[in-house]
Amino acid sequence: MSPTGLVAPGALQVGTLTWAPALDHPDLLAPPVHAALVAWAEHVPEVAELVVCAAIDPELADTDAMTAAYEIPFELSANCVLVAGRRAGEERVAAAVVRATTRADVNGHVKALLDVRKASFLPMERAVAESGMEYGGITPIGLPDAWRVLLDPLVVADGSVACLGSGVRRSKLVLPGAILATLPGVEVTSGLALPRAS
Repeated sequence: MSPTGLVAPGALQVGTLTWAPALDHPDLLAPPVHAALVAWAEHVPEVAELVVCAAIDPELADTDAMTAAYEIPFELSANCVLVAGRRAGEERVAAAVVRATTRADVNGHVKALLDVRKASFLPMERAVAESGMEYGGITPIGLPDAWRVLLDPLVVADGSVACLGSGVRRSKLVLPGAILATLPGVEVTSGLALPRAS
Protein backbone atom coordinates (compact mmCIF):
# COMPACT_ATOMS: atom_id res chain seq x y z
CA MET A 1 0.00 0.00 0.00
CA SER A 2 1.16 3.53 -0.70
CA PRO A 3 0.94 6.38 1.82
CA THR A 4 -2.29 7.48 0.12
CA GLY A 5 -3.87 4.06 0.56
CA LEU A 6 -3.62 3.14 -3.12
CA VAL A 7 -2.46 -0.17 -4.48
CA ALA A 8 -0.96 -1.10 -7.81
CA PRO A 9 -2.69 0.09 -10.99
CA GLY A 10 -5.20 -2.35 -12.38
CA ALA A 11 -6.63 -2.66 -8.87
CA LEU A 12 -7.09 1.04 -8.21
CA GLN A 13 -9.10 4.07 -9.10
CA VAL A 14 -6.86 7.15 -9.28
CA GLY A 15 -8.99 10.24 -9.14
CA THR A 16 -12.06 10.40 -11.38
CA LEU A 17 -10.35 9.11 -14.53
CA THR A 18 -10.89 5.76 -16.25
CA TRP A 19 -7.60 3.86 -16.53
CA ALA A 20 -6.72 1.05 -18.95
CA PRO A 21 -3.47 -0.70 -19.96
CA ALA A 22 -1.40 1.82 -21.90
CA LEU A 23 -0.27 -0.74 -24.48
CA ASP A 24 -3.91 -1.20 -25.48
CA HIS A 25 -4.19 2.51 -26.31
CA PRO A 26 -1.33 3.61 -28.58
CA ASP A 27 -3.55 6.48 -29.73
CA LEU A 28 -3.08 8.02 -26.27
CA LEU A 29 0.73 7.81 -26.38
CA ALA A 30 3.48 9.61 -28.24
CA PRO A 31 5.11 7.19 -30.73
CA PRO A 32 8.45 7.02 -28.82
CA VAL A 33 6.56 6.26 -25.60
CA HIS A 34 4.57 3.45 -27.19
CA ALA A 35 7.71 1.94 -28.74
CA ALA A 36 9.53 2.10 -25.41
CA LEU A 37 6.63 0.45 -23.59
CA VAL A 38 6.55 -2.39 -26.12
CA ALA A 39 10.30 -2.99 -25.71
CA TRP A 40 10.14 -2.64 -21.93
CA ALA A 41 7.26 -5.13 -21.64
CA GLU A 42 9.34 -7.73 -23.47
CA HIS A 43 11.79 -7.67 -20.55
CA VAL A 44 9.36 -6.85 -17.73
CA PRO A 45 6.02 -8.50 -18.62
CA GLU A 46 4.22 -6.76 -15.75
CA VAL A 47 4.51 -3.51 -17.71
CA ALA A 48 1.71 -4.65 -20.02
CA GLU A 49 -0.75 -4.77 -17.12
CA LEU A 50 0.56 -2.29 -14.59
CA VAL A 51 1.35 0.74 -16.78
CA VAL A 52 -2.06 2.29 -17.36
CA CYS A 53 -3.26 5.42 -19.12
CA ALA A 54 -6.30 7.68 -19.20
CA ALA A 55 -7.47 10.40 -21.55
CA ILE A 56 -7.60 13.96 -20.20
CA ASP A 57 -8.39 17.42 -21.53
CA PRO A 58 -5.08 18.65 -23.01
CA GLU A 59 -5.78 22.07 -21.55
CA LEU A 60 -5.55 20.47 -18.11
CA ALA A 61 -2.24 18.66 -18.60
CA ASP A 62 -0.26 20.82 -16.18
CA THR A 63 -0.01 19.23 -12.73
CA ASP A 64 -1.93 21.82 -10.73
CA ALA A 65 -4.82 21.94 -13.20
CA MET A 66 -4.97 18.16 -13.58
CA THR A 67 -4.95 17.63 -9.82
CA ALA A 68 -7.89 19.96 -9.34
CA ALA A 69 -9.91 18.74 -12.32
CA TYR A 70 -9.53 14.99 -11.84
CA GLU A 71 -9.02 14.71 -8.07
CA ILE A 72 -5.65 13.02 -8.46
CA PRO A 73 -3.65 13.31 -5.22
CA PHE A 74 -0.94 15.91 -5.81
CA GLU A 75 1.70 13.75 -4.16
CA LEU A 76 1.24 11.02 -6.80
CA SER A 77 2.33 13.26 -9.67
CA ALA A 78 5.93 13.12 -10.87
CA ASN A 79 7.39 15.85 -13.05
CA CYS A 80 10.03 15.26 -15.72
CA VAL A 81 12.35 18.15 -16.58
CA LEU A 82 15.06 18.10 -19.24
CA VAL A 83 18.41 19.63 -18.37
CA ALA A 84 21.52 20.21 -20.47
CA GLY A 85 25.08 21.38 -19.93
CA ARG A 86 28.46 21.27 -21.65
CA ARG A 87 31.86 19.93 -20.69
CA ALA A 88 34.87 20.29 -23.00
CA GLY A 89 32.57 21.06 -25.90
CA GLU A 90 30.39 18.01 -25.29
CA GLU A 91 26.70 18.52 -24.54
CA ARG A 92 25.19 16.33 -21.84
CA VAL A 93 21.43 16.00 -21.42
CA ALA A 94 19.47 14.43 -18.60
CA ALA A 95 15.86 14.00 -17.58
CA ALA A 96 15.27 14.58 -13.88
CA VAL A 97 12.10 13.02 -12.48
CA VAL A 98 10.90 14.20 -9.08
CA ARG A 99 7.62 14.28 -7.18
CA ALA A 100 5.42 17.32 -7.80
CA THR A 101 5.76 18.07 -4.09
CA THR A 102 9.46 18.79 -4.73
CA ARG A 103 11.63 20.35 -7.44
CA ALA A 104 14.74 19.10 -9.18
CA ASP A 105 18.06 20.40 -7.84
CA VAL A 106 19.22 21.50 -11.29
CA ASN A 107 22.03 23.82 -10.22
CA GLY A 108 23.35 21.46 -7.58
CA HIS A 109 22.87 17.72 -7.81
CA VAL A 110 21.95 17.48 -11.51
CA LYS A 111 24.85 19.72 -12.52
CA ALA A 112 27.23 17.61 -10.46
CA LEU A 113 25.95 14.35 -11.94
CA LEU A 114 26.36 15.71 -15.47
CA ASP A 115 29.81 17.06 -14.51
CA VAL A 116 29.18 20.35 -16.29
CA ARG A 117 30.00 23.93 -15.32
CA LYS A 118 26.42 25.14 -15.85
CA ALA A 119 23.13 23.25 -16.17
CA SER A 120 20.07 24.79 -17.81
CA PHE A 121 16.60 23.63 -18.78
CA LEU A 122 16.50 22.40 -22.36
CA PRO A 123 14.67 24.99 -24.52
CA MET A 124 11.08 24.01 -25.25
CA GLU A 125 11.58 23.79 -29.02
CA ARG A 126 14.52 21.40 -28.64
CA ALA A 127 12.82 19.37 -25.93
CA VAL A 128 9.81 18.77 -28.17
CA ALA A 129 11.75 18.16 -31.38
CA GLU A 130 14.36 15.81 -29.94
CA SER A 131 12.10 13.85 -27.60
CA GLY A 132 9.28 13.40 -30.11
CA MET A 133 6.88 14.40 -27.34
CA GLU A 134 4.58 17.33 -26.64
CA TYR A 135 5.57 20.04 -24.19
CA GLY A 136 3.69 19.41 -20.96
CA GLY A 137 3.55 15.69 -21.70
CA ILE A 138 7.24 14.80 -21.67
CA THR A 139 7.91 11.60 -19.75
CA PRO A 140 11.03 9.55 -18.91
CA ILE A 141 9.66 6.63 -20.95
CA GLY A 142 10.88 6.76 -24.54
CA LEU A 143 13.51 9.49 -24.34
CA PRO A 144 16.60 9.32 -26.59
CA ASP A 145 19.08 6.66 -25.48
CA ALA A 146 21.89 9.22 -25.18
CA TRP A 147 20.03 11.13 -22.46
CA ARG A 148 20.43 10.10 -18.84
CA VAL A 149 17.24 9.48 -16.86
CA LEU A 150 17.57 10.40 -13.20
CA LEU A 151 14.85 9.33 -10.75
CA ASP A 152 14.42 10.61 -7.22
CA PRO A 153 13.94 7.72 -4.76
CA LEU A 154 10.55 9.11 -3.71
CA VAL A 155 9.24 8.42 -7.22
CA VAL A 156 10.14 4.73 -7.15
CA ALA A 157 9.72 3.84 -3.48
CA ASP A 158 8.19 0.43 -2.77
CA GLY A 159 4.41 0.67 -2.59
CA SER A 160 4.33 4.05 -4.31
CA VAL A 161 2.40 5.04 -7.42
CA ALA A 162 3.50 7.63 -9.98
CA CYS A 163 1.38 9.71 -12.33
CA LEU A 164 3.46 10.75 -15.35
CA GLY A 165 3.12 12.30 -18.76
CA SER A 166 2.43 10.04 -21.72
CA GLY A 167 4.33 12.03 -24.31
CA VAL A 168 1.16 13.88 -25.30
CA ARG A 169 -0.94 16.41 -23.41
CA ARG A 170 -4.20 14.53 -23.92
CA SER A 171 -3.45 11.65 -21.53
CA LYS A 172 -1.56 10.59 -18.41
CA LEU A 173 0.19 7.41 -17.29
CA VAL A 174 0.00 5.79 -13.86
CA LEU A 175 2.32 3.00 -12.76
CA PRO A 176 3.87 1.55 -9.61
CA GLY A 177 7.14 3.17 -8.60
CA ALA A 178 8.75 -0.26 -8.37
CA ILE A 179 7.97 -0.86 -12.06
CA LEU A 180 9.35 2.53 -13.08
CA ALA A 181 12.62 1.61 -11.37
CA THR A 182 13.01 -1.23 -13.92
CA LEU A 183 12.85 1.10 -16.94
CA PRO A 184 16.04 0.42 -18.94
CA GLY A 185 18.78 2.96 -18.33
CA VAL A 186 17.28 4.78 -15.35
CA GLU A 187 19.43 5.93 -12.45
CA VAL A 188 17.83 6.22 -9.03
CA THR A 189 19.80 8.92 -7.27
CA SER A 190 19.39 10.40 -3.80
CA GLY A 191 19.62 14.16 -3.44
CA LEU A 192 17.90 14.88 -6.75
CA ALA A 193 14.96 16.76 -5.23
CA LEU A 194 14.61 19.90 -3.15
CA PRO A 195 11.57 21.18 -1.26
CA ARG A 196 9.11 22.87 -3.57
CA ALA A 197 9.03 26.65 -3.29
CA SER A 198 5.86 27.81 -1.59
